[in-house]
Amino acid sequence: MPELPLLSVVIVAYKSRDEIGPCLASLPREIALPGGTRGAVETIVVDNSPGDGAGEVVRGRFPHVAYLAPGTNLGFGRANNLGYARTRGAFVLFLNPDTVGNEAALAHCVARLDADERIGLISPRLELADGAMDLACRRSIPTLWDGFCRASGLAAAFPRTAWLAGYNLTHLAAGGTYEVGAINGAFMLAPRRALARVAPGGAVFDETFFMYGDDLDLCIRVAQAGWKIVYDGRVRITHLKGVSVAKDYDAMARAIFDANRAVFLKHFGRSRFARWKYGCAFAAWKAVALLRAKRRGHRRVQPV
Repeated sequence: MPELPLLSVVIVAYKSRDEIGPCLASLPREIALPGGTRGAVETIVVDNSPGDGAGEVVRGRFPHVAYLAPGTNLGFGRANNLGYARTRGAFVLFLNPDTVGNEAALAHCVARLDADERIGLISPRLELADGAMDLACRRSIPTLWDGFCRASGLAAAFPRTAWLAGYNLTHLAAGGTYEVGAINGAFMLAPRRALARVAPGGAVFDETFFMYGDDLDLCIRVAQAGWKIVYDGRVRITHLKGVSVAKDYDAMARAIFDANRAVFLKHFGRSRFARWKYGCAFAAWKAVALLRAKRRGHRRVQPV
């Protein structure tokens, strides 16, 4: 019987013909951990946009990769759950196709999970194509104040001031490692033992979230189950952010705000007052952020 892989990588592709090749080429077939432990890496691609050419790239250039084509766009969470059902590794990485990884970062993060059973999710530093940090790779679970500072621009104006920059934690060292409230869905590495506890039925992601919000929801559930969520900036991978999503940034921003509002209502909206509070807050944050983006003369907005 073949030995089980050490790491399973699940990639949900959506209009990713140009990105899926470099992403898969950057993933090793095997990783070596400190101390000599070695293990195989298995990769599963779930194609949410069959017919765009990504499938031909996967099947033609990466025959070792398991390719699943459900025939329709299942959404991010449901597609990840489909891929997760095929995994066998002790550690599972949910990875975006617009990333370029490296063995050192993967091995480092797996080794941390292997050494500390209290960690339920981990992310390295994600860097954009220009070398800037993708701020979403380490976040708090924002308070109303954090959301206001982010949407109004106060967080960007005073990135080193903790009480103003709590959303993206920019007051903390980018090259450090520490517990955070949430990490980015582009790279979410977890031990199978944590996922089995959070999702005993096998549905790691809440499928009621079609796109956006599902990564924040998972982070909240992992933390509520007693696991740590860790950012480790000592290693890094590249995230070509935004390549695999729609080009209408206004629509994308609205969708992200609405999805995150749904997450907050799910976890923190138990009372009528709480539902009213978060409904009003997210509506205000969305309006302010879109207005600021319009005044800056471009459509791209950095939503909550």
